[in-house]
Amino acid sequence: MAQRIFAVLAPDSRRLEELASLDAAEAGPAYAGYVVERLLARPVLARALIELRLEAARNPEVAEPLGAFLRAGFEADVEFHNSRGLPGGRDAVLRLHHLVNGILLDALTIRLDSTADPVAQARNSAAALGS
Repeated sequence: MAQRIFAVLAPDSRRLEELASLDAAEAGPAYAGYVVERLLARPVLARALIELRLEAARNPEVAEPLGAFLRAGFEADVEFHNSRGLPGGRDAVLRLHHLVNGILLDALTIRLDSTADPVAQARNSAAALGS
């Protein structure tokens, strides 16, 4: 199921080309913002991913394949980040994942501040992290 969801939520290649033209200081925040933008455009699928992760915490039969899938995606993100010459390496990518996951959880469930723009928050927070 996660593979299907990720296939539907895959980034637009043209948008990735645009993002690739940014300098390293702008790229991390722009990528984080784009991930949030993409997932919030399909909130039902983004919530399904959250539900899958929650189910994986309860069910080892779900945890094993989902965990492997998520870790492989993370490793691909690290490779992309490094190949693009973005700062911070693996630790920066992990922080970005945690940042994006928290922003998405808030935006897709009970928002702490309904006036806050999640995409702008992802960009600004990633910039503050130096990613």
